[in-house]
Amino acid sequence: MAHFHVLVGATTTPAQPAIRTIGPADLKRALIKGFDDFLAFPSHAVFLCLIYPVVGILLGRFALGYPVLPLLFPLAAGFALLGPLAAIGLYEMSRRREAGLPVSWHSVFEIVRSPSIGAIAALGLLLMVIFLVWLATAQGIYGALFGYDHSPASVEQFVQEVFFTSAGWKLILIGNGVGFLFALVVLTISVVSFPLLLEHDVGAPVAVLASMRAVLANPGTMALWGLIVAALLAIGSLPFFLGLTVVMPVLGHATWHLYRRVVSP
Repeated sequence: MAHFHVLVGATTTPAQPAIRTIGPADLKRALIKGFDDFLAFPSHAVFLCLIYPVVGILLGRFALGYPVLPLLFPLAAGFALLGPLAAIGLYEMSRRREAGLPVSWHSVFEIVRSPSIGAIAALGLLLMVIFLVWLATAQGIYGALFGYDHSPASVEQFVQEVFFTSAGWKLILIGNGVGFLFALVVLTISVVSFPLLLEHDVGAPVAVLASMRAVLANPGTMALWGLIVAALLAIGSLPFFLGLTVVMPVLGHATWHLYRRVVSP
């Protein structure tokens, strides 16, 4: 029965939410409101997202000392694939502030009491699987171009191979192309699904379908949103991922407000 509830939510015939058509101006408003939420409780938001620069630095240190150096960029890029799940606490903070409820760092843990926690966990697991498949794919692309037994002896050798060889340019083109497809899949299934589940117990399939419908109804605007997210994450990764302590909270809060503009109450 628990598995069934994850699929259908509170009822066996959950209603499909109505999807609005939005434009670039709506993205701007969502970002402004997201930044306003960040200013309202920055210490809480930074605390929640501190794991990003810490993990980034640890991954970088690990990659620089072990033969997984070729996976450093895929690992960093994978943050975007896990972002919708990692930001769920930020969605909850924005939801509570919007509803006039008290907001603190410990209020985020109220998510575990949500009727939709099973569906949220299921979607989170799906994103984890996509992330692992991305890493395996990135490793396969590198192995196909440089040899599966090849491992650069130093950072200098790795940089030389990537930027100054034909195989390296192929790696950049193919890797970014494939990575774009993974990011597109995650954007399509998660752009509004997690916020929807926080507010309504509709089940994972309905939430994913609503997210897909939102993208299909607003292909250009959602493509622009994806570019904005990618650009801000790239900027936030410098230096040493520390900028993500600001970028991630703002994007997380903005995603809640984007959901509000896309999905009718």
